[in-house]
Amino acid sequence: MSNINLIIPERAANIGNFLVGRLLPFRQKRMLGPFIFIDHMGPVQLSKREHFDVLPHPHIGLSTLTYLFEGSIMHRDSIGNAVEIKPGAVNWMTAGKGVVHSERTPDYLRKTNQELHGLQIWVALPKEKELIEPSFTHINENELPTWQDKNIHYKLIAGEAFGKQSPVPVHSKLYMLELKCSNNQEVALGEQLYGEVGLYILQGGIKTENQHFGEKQLLIAKDTKLCSFIMEADSVVYLFGGEAFLEERYIDWNFVSSSKSRIEEAIKKWKAQDFPKIEGETEFVPYPDRKL
Repeated sequence: MSNINLIIPERAANIGNFLVGRLLPFRQKRMLGPFIFIDHMGPVQLSKREHFDVLPHPHIGLSTLTYLFEGSIMHRDSIGNAVEIKPGAVNWMTAGKGVVHSERTPDYLRKTNQELHGLQIWVALPKEKELIEPSFTHINENELPTWQDKNIHYKLIAGEAFGKQSPVPVHSKLYMLELKCSNNQEVALGEQLYGEVGLYILQGGIKTENQHFGEKQLLIAKDTKLCSFIMEADSVVYLFGGEAFLEERYIDWNFVSSSKSRIEEAIKKWKAQDFPKIEGETEFVPYPDRKL
């Protein structure tokens, strides 16, 4: 019997002036452990006349994780942070009861051509932490746990796995792992993982149960303990997962909550521009009056 429960292909989604490949949410799988939203951004070539500009917008009830492969993004938020995100680093922002942030091409790159490529992720907060104060943490690439096993190079981007812990201050039991290999290699991870698990193929391909899967697919396992596959040479895959919440989560635009009424309150608050402001920013993204 196959251990593959669901195959989710990337689907094009428009986030304003930018197209991304959306993995979650999916009509048959709204969440993966606490992960509720995963976008594959790029790769895209931006000319000196094109910029990545996501205007100030709000969040509640979640943490955002930005992880770049190429390019650079300037993050600014209503807590007072202004940090440049570079490849390999982790930007982790917990919205809690409410935060506003913008993401833009840094000023010093706005007259040059550049490539932008990465992952943008939302992690839902546990019910008892949905109204915590907003916070922000930037983790440099050299602070993340890395190790080698046979031909596989591992990086623990967030959470706990393999007896290791990432310095990213997550709020629930989860993991996000990067696996890279130079040669064909069998990988058996079931005993190291827990909860739900999804495998995203960024580059190359994998073989499992006499089937081949290529780039831009997210495979959801039926049983985490049976998670095993063969990575092809020069492949890059990401594992997302962790313990699922007991309560349902609702999502509307940039808002996530276990309470529909709390989302409605956030919508009214944003329409009235009653969220905290980002210093130096006057523009904002209006509520689109449609659900995600």
